[in-house]
Amino acid sequence: MQKRYAVLWFPYLLTDWYLRSHAQYQQVPVVFVMPVQGRVLITASNNLAQQLGVMPDMLLADARAAVPQLHVLQDKPLRREKLLKALALWCIKFTPIVSLDEYGSILLDISGCTHLWGAEQDYLSAIVDQLASKGYQAYLCSAGTIGAAWAAAHYSCGTRLVEEGKQLALLGDLPPEALRLERSTVDRLYKLGFRTLASFASIPVTVLKRRFTADIVTRLQQFLGKSEEYLTPVQPILPYTERLPCLEPICTDKSIEVAIGKLLNNLCQRLAGEGKGLRKAKLSCYRVDGKVQSVEIGTNRPSAHVPHLCGLFSQKIGQIAPGLGIELFIMDALMVDDAPSLQELLWKGNIGLADNDIVELLDKIKARDRYCRINRYLPNAQHWPERSIRPAATLNEKKTIAWPFDRPRPTRMLHPPHAIEVAAPIPDYPPMLFRYQGQVHHIKRADGPERIEREWWLEAGEHRDYYYVEDEQGRRYWLFRLGHYTTDVSPEWYLHGFFA
Repeated sequence: MQKRYAVLWFPYLLTDWYLRSHAQYQQVPVVFVMPVQGRVLITASNNLAQQLGVMPDMLLADARAAVPQLHVLQDKPLRREKLLKALALWCIKFTPIVSLDEYGSILLDISGCTHLWGAEQDYLSAIVDQLASKGYQAYLCSAGTIGAAWAAAHYSCGTRLVEEGKQLALLGDLPPEALRLERSTVDRLYKLGFRTLASFASIPVTVLKRRFTADIVTRLQQFLGKSEEYLTPVQPILPYTERLPCLEPICTDKSIEVAIGKLLNNLCQRLAGEGKGLRKAKLSCYRVDGKVQSVEIGTNRPSAHVPHLCGLFSQKIGQIAPGLGIELFIMDALMVDDAPSLQELLWKGNIGLADNDIVELLDKIKARDRYCRINRYLPNAQHWPERSIRPAATLNEKKTIAWPFDRPRPTRMLHPPHAIEVAAPIPDYPPMLFRYQGQVHHIKRADGPERIEREWWLEAGEHRDYYYVEDEQGRRYWLFRLGHYTTDVSPEWYLHGFFA
């Protein structure tokens, strides 16, 4: 999958946040100030103030002298960082991987997310439009590298897509600051006449390292995609998380219940495949107004049973206030434990093939492989093992006698039996080991012999002495010795079946 990144930059974050609730100052130059080492510096200014020449890091006294009509607000430490983090958490509804950088930008890993909005341009426009509806002016650009997306967002002024491999061709005329370089490095580049990225991008790496620092080489390679850059999400992604975006905002309890069922189906399928079960889960509902509604459930033991978990969440739906609608559901498995897989009960009592679940299971097995053959057998009133079962003529044919359970019989019986080599201590003792298909099996447990005589009115031949044996790996077999043990002739041993 092709990697794509997007960068959000808010040039007037603090003033936009303030003007959201103070519309009367929309046409007034507004600045935020903070005392720094005995001086009052401007930390942020809105668009109108910057048009009048009032920029961040200016002294308030100088700004008032130039623009007497300034509306001055007191800034607080870490206010900008808190606002950025809140906006980054809001962006999780567009992509699960959202990060912050030290320059006050929000970095998004949008790989595999844009198709949900139709196209990448539509995806970017949806983010910018929703932020604008909340009063925030944002620049958003996407590219195949974080560096290229950051440069385009900060210096291209507008939503823009940078195609893969065309970073330098499209952004080569940007200033050196677009590489996120230190001020001293930028000043040195300007002093030497390098005023655009393209002017020094083709210089050999060894020369750049020698003339400047390794930082400029790293940033340039990250910009071009020759060096990997990693994001640290503001909200770590849990190993078991499922997302369900909605085409239209959801408001009804029934729709929320359907969404929960889809999320749990996907989540429990993953958990069951890894032998795990859910102990604690959290459902987060992202509303169109930016608010998040969350509910949690817990279980006494690990569970991947979807109907049971859906029932637990159904009791919590009343606590979810959808507001104007929910546009994204996220299901997080906060705690999982190992859960032994249990065989589902298909044969309920004596229902057998009258149960549709059994017939549907056979259909699924057959559908997986068109060469698969499914046979059904019924007990036959014969004593000899090969004749004790018979193929059923139809699926609905009833058995005339009951299955015998007085003696265990293998799940898979070989016909004809396979000859094997056996080492036995003395006559009528179970074998110590046997060789089958070139592999030696050392017997750890055995039971027998069980003598089965031939039906003399059907055929002549020797009787068989059967043994139930288990090897060192826990595999069980049905072996027999043909006829009586004699000292002058080596006995013939056969493998007749495998137990489950």
